[in-house]
Amino acid sequence: MIPALIVVVVILVLIIGAIIAIYNALVRLRNQVDNSWSQIDVQLKRRHDLIPNLVETAKGYMKHERETFEAITKARSQAMGAKTVSDAAKAEGALGDALSKFMLVVENYPDLKANQNFLSLQEELTATENRIAFARQNYNDQVLFFNNKIQMFPSNIIAGMFSFTKRDFFELESEAERETPKVSFS
Repeated sequence: MIPALIVVVVILVLIIGAIIAIYNALVRLRNQVDNSWSQIDVQLKRRHDLIPNLVETAKGYMKHERETFEAITKARSQAMGAKTVSDAAKAEGALGDALSKFMLVVENYPDLKANQNFLSLQEELTATENRIAFARQNYNDQVLFFNNKIQMFPSNIIAGMFSFTKRDFFELESEAERETPKVSFS
């Protein structure tokens, strides 16, 4: 009777240990996803802060481009007000489109392209865009690990018991990002 009781206790301890280990792994992954999102958020805020300076510098040169400035301002406001990952992705895609159109219009203003302040802001914005892309890739990797963990057996049982839910990927819905770049040497 005592050996059977010891076996039952050992099995219970192993099961409880496994549950604790799986739960802790899920918490760690969820926190990594949250941390990754906060890294994206930092870079997006940096981008949002750079845009007004870029626009103000350009306004002096581009007096007839009111629609372009309004589109950027509207897209920036929507991006800053996004509450969910999918809303942020959609708004950031629209902001990226507006910035792309802005940069195309800038090509028509050689004096602006030569302005040191504008060039500096443009370079900083480009570096920020690269940081956003890296942070987005890291976030999506963390979401993949987390989603896999909560969907795979046996951790899916624990995930269900403790209400761990699937996270959304940060996918931009920008037409500019989905188009194939055109290269011309003419």
